[in-house]
Amino acid sequence: MNHPRNGLRPPPLKGAPTANRQSRIRVGRLGVLSVIGALVLASLAQAQSVSLAGSMGDSKALLMINGAPHTVAVGSTVKGVTLKRVMPGAVEVEIGGKLLPVTLGGSPTSVGGGGGTGGGREITIAVGPGGHFVANGQINGKAAQFLVDTGATMVAMSRSEAERLGVDWKRGQRSLTQTANGVVPTYHVSLNSLRIGDVEVFNVDAAIVQAEMPIILLGNSFLNRFSMRRDSDVLRLQRN
Repeated sequence: MNHPRNGLRPPPLKGAPTANRQSRIRVGRLGVLSVIGALVLASLAQAQSVSLAGSMGDSKALLMINGAPHTVAVGSTVKGVTLKRVMPGAVEVEIGGKLLPVTLGGSPTSVGGGGGTGGGREITIAVGPGGHFVANGQINGKAAQFLVDTGATMVAMSRSEAERLGVDWKRGQRSLTQTANGVVPTYHVSLNSLRIGDVEVFNVDAAIVQAEMPIILLGNSFLNRFSMRRDSDVLRLQRN
């Protein structure tokens, strides 16, 4: 196993953007105003994906809305997303009448559309502090935070983190791994599921390291199932 590293290599530039889904509306004998109303409702029914790319003081924030950047002032609404307040490292937005927190470098917050079934096909992650891509998600249904690391062979985490997530590392295949602090035991396991946003992947190989790690490394056992493309300060993972 290659030793998981905290550095991030630039992801390969490939893949194609997902085409936007469009709603069909049967016009029939509706008047012009009714048609416009139907179009607005159809647009609002689609999923809204929001992530935080940065903030400008406490009055404005750079939001990624459905993958596109928008500078939004507090109290303003863009693409159905209202910025309510700006906080250190996070903002609060309102989408469809719901107040939702969005953290800097976290996975996109989504409302509407697919209903969060895990059957999505694209993950959008805004660059975080230090130029790293950090995303919030789940392992086996429990909350986890990931650092994208294309230099790591597989998803990697500490033993204490594995225990918190309910991963039975003791049944894993044991090996030894060279780290900066010397050789440490490592256990190879298979995670039942790993989810970021509305994208869920099953049976993901992972390494449980008997050493402290501040965050879970999102390595190639997960990343290789996607085509990766970086657009400025946004990393897009398109499911193969």
